[in-house]
Amino acid sequence: MSGRTTERKPDRKWWQQAVVYQIYPRSFQDSNGDGIGDIQGIISRLDYLKELGIDAIWLSPVYRSPQDDNGYDISDYQDIDPMFGSLSDMEELIAEAKERGIRIIMDLVLNHTSDEHRWFQEAKKSRDNPYHDYYVWRDGVEGELPNDMEAAFGGPAWEWVPELQQYYFHQFSVKQPDLNWENEKVRREIYDMILWWMEKGVGGFRLDVIDQIAKEPDRRITANGPRLHEFIREMSRETFQKGDLITVGEAWGADPERAKLYSNPDGSEFSMVFQFEHIGLDQQEGKTKWDLAPLSLVKLKETLAKWQVELGGKGWNSLFWDNHDLPRIVSRWGDDGKYRTRSAKMLACVLHGMQGTPYIFQGEELGMTNVRFQDISHYRDIETLHLYEERLEAGYDRDDVMASIYAKSRDNARTPMQWDDSRCAGFTAGEPWIEVNPNYREINAAAQMADPDSVFRFYQKLVALRKEHSVFVDGRFELLFPEDEKIFAYTRTSGDTRLLVLANFSGEDAVCDLPKEWAEGQVLIHSCAGEDKEAGGRSGWKQGRLQPYEALMVLSGKG
Repeated sequence: MSGRTTERKPDRKWWQQAVVYQIYPRSFQDSNGDGIGDIQGIISRLDYLKELGIDAIWLSPVYRSPQDDNGYDISDYQDIDPMFGSLSDMEELIAEAKERGIRIIMDLVLNHTSDEHRWFQEAKKSRDNPYHDYYVWRDGVEGELPNDMEAAFGGPAWEWVPELQQYYFHQFSVKQPDLNWENEKVRREIYDMILWWMEKGVGGFRLDVIDQIAKEPDRRITANGPRLHEFIREMSRETFQKGDLITVGEAWGADPERAKLYSNPDGSEFSMVFQFEHIGLDQQEGKTKWDLAPLSLVKLKETLAKWQVELGGKGWNSLFWDNHDLPRIVSRWGDDGKYRTRSAKMLACVLHGMQGTPYIFQGEELGMTNVRFQDISHYRDIETLHLYEERLEAGYDRDDVMASIYAKSRDNARTPMQWDDSRCAGFTAGEPWIEVNPNYREINAAAQMADPDSVFRFYQKLVALRKEHSVFVDGRFELLFPEDEKIFAYTRTSGDTRLLVLANFSGEDAVCDLPKEWAEGQVLIHSCAGEDKEAGGRSGWKQGRLQPYEALMVLSGKG
């Protein structure tokens, strides 16, 4: 077949052809009826993931934690929280996944720990304690903060400890004190812990808010501190480079130049980086994510194209629409009503045709949607609850606040996985920790696996195509029709092989005038294929007109 490759090129990394699936453990599958997803639940669904075809699972944190921030406040990096299971369960998951050709990626939170971590408990005992300098402290007077920096979850970034007559710094919750990476002993402890997990057989790491480890709070510097890349290169040398791992850093403040450092092909830092420029396009400039702005396809194309071109041959992109912190993409850039299935396929098509490693967040492969709980009491996310309180106190209209929450709350991604149409969507036999989206009877894995034209089967085909055609990995990116307000189209070119990705981002027909050469190309995948079959084989794109949310990939050339 044209463009087909059956073996990986010698200089190609395994993760360049891979697709990663993210699991938010507490919402994936409950095995014991307590309403919280767990590791044994994940093990029970590995065959489902094997059928989807993914190569690796990124687990949001399962370490021991008080769960102030849903596990991103770690109290023991080398133990599993009892709500998820045990260390032996984790070892079983690694082994069972390996048997199915799937690697496990752990989520590492290295910017901060829980205030219940042994290090912090020791640090609070006295200024002379060996662990005191593991965290960021400033002398002061109660009520007179070191500066006016605010925490991401609201309130000041400084917390008073009376017994020490000092403040500690926390960029997130008050229960998440920041680590002092300037202390070499801290770094050594972290490296030893990473090596311990590597010995357990994990396949990689996702590094939470890693661009904030080199903070200088006295200068109000949190992200991209002066020693950031020095620290990362040291960590990579001491740990990651000793194995064949996939590593991805979460860096909200990354631009293409910084991303080239993070994902340098020489492997000195990470495999790739999560950047979020495309995610912020629906918020008003200079304001928070809750202050919504109209969506612009032209801006989305411009942003994604920039990253494709800038990192081409000089770095590596992470490709994602969804994760545990973001709303469901079909509810933001698609149509989660009439055209939910078609627009979910369209969005998948656009993303998976680009250069980089695609990430699928649990339920994305089903076209799961945002949830609209009627009352704030149904929400569980600490960020959402703080936002609600703060904005009501500031005089915002409740309906406006709820509209922002419906659009952007992290709980949109955290409602339980929708497995079937039974009670609680097959997620638990008990009461779920957060309510299931009521649309689970229409949107669930069991129904979609039985339907050859489902969103699930579409994702399955996309995952397979990356392994079949080298142009997905190697092809040079070129954006077409940059000013078109409905159509997202681009090509990928590798040698004599060309790939066309064509998509209509609107609920209306869209005119698309393409060169005739593409009419004879091989259609690899088509979002409306099942519908066209029923309509007697009609394929609108060849007539220069795309149906609402229609998308396809076309291959041309000798390969």
